[in-house]
Amino acid sequence: MGPRRRCFKAQHFRGLAVTGTIAIVTPAYHAGKWIGACVRSVLGQTHGEFEHWIVADDAVNYEALLAAEDIRDPRLRFASTNAIGAGAPRARNVALDAIRAPYVAMLDADDRFKPDKLQRVMKALETIPLVSTAIDDVNEAGRHLRYVGDGPDRLLSPTAHKFVNFSMDCMIAWDRRVTDGRVDPAMPNMTDLELLLQLYRTVPRSFHIGTPLHDYVKVSQSMSNGPGVTERMIAAKRKLLKRLNEGYYPMADASGPAGIARFLEISIEAEASYPAALAERPGLLFEDHIEPLLKAASTSLA
Repeated sequence: MGPRRRCFKAQHFRGLAVTGTIAIVTPAYHAGKWIGACVRSVLGQTHGEFEHWIVADDAVNYEALLAAEDIRDPRLRFASTNAIGAGAPRARNVALDAIRAPYVAMLDADDRFKPDKLQRVMKALETIPLVSTAIDDVNEAGRHLRYVGDGPDRLLSPTAHKFVNFSMDCMIAWDRRVTDGRVDPAMPNMTDLELLLQLYRTVPRSFHIGTPLHDYVKVSQSMSNGPGVTERMIAAKRKLLKRLNEGYYPMADASGPAGIARFLEISIEAEASYPAALAERPGLLFEDHIEPLLKAASTSLA
């Protein structure tokens, strides 16, 4: 089932004061190594009106674990999938089904917010109900690797979002009163992009903050780079491409030579060639691998 359909009219939303709480959703699976830094990054925000939902997917009592690190705050919310390894989509949906806050942002347990992320995002939500931010790729030791999506603040169509942000989609926040969705547990990967496409069904443009406000930690072994990831990523992108071609995500720039479908075609090519490229250049980031392919496609369309 798709998200609730609502007609978005920018002129009806522009200038509406953003009041109320933003809920941050964090699935937690074997997250003990990371969760303290993740939660501290939220508690250290310059915007303090939030609730942070930590959803255990491993039967761990994260409230007790954080308390042992002297991390306690009434804005923290704890929930569980009541399973072990049910998956991040189910964990996110547990929170999305429970929260009543008008705004939502995503934060993985091994990632962190820069101190002014929520303040900048909430300001942007005053004029448009879907907001993304650039990211700072860092390694497990916190060393900067590269930026993704950095540059000027700007409005983005769905396709432009992908050509700017490459494979990064969970750095989003949205106004649930205007657009909403749930994470699709049937997707083998790319659930972040699938959720984004749901939100774009009722919002034709998003606002992108070009300042890197989100630390994306490149963990050595995770769902995005573990065994079999190439096959899972290609399968997921083919599934999204099929849905786009069938009109499941109605949007103005879904198809055509410059559409988001074209992005997915390029991304599938990049997935297939990435293992060999990584073998030649150990440590090669997927973002560094796909970027020249996207630039070549953009140049050919110019």
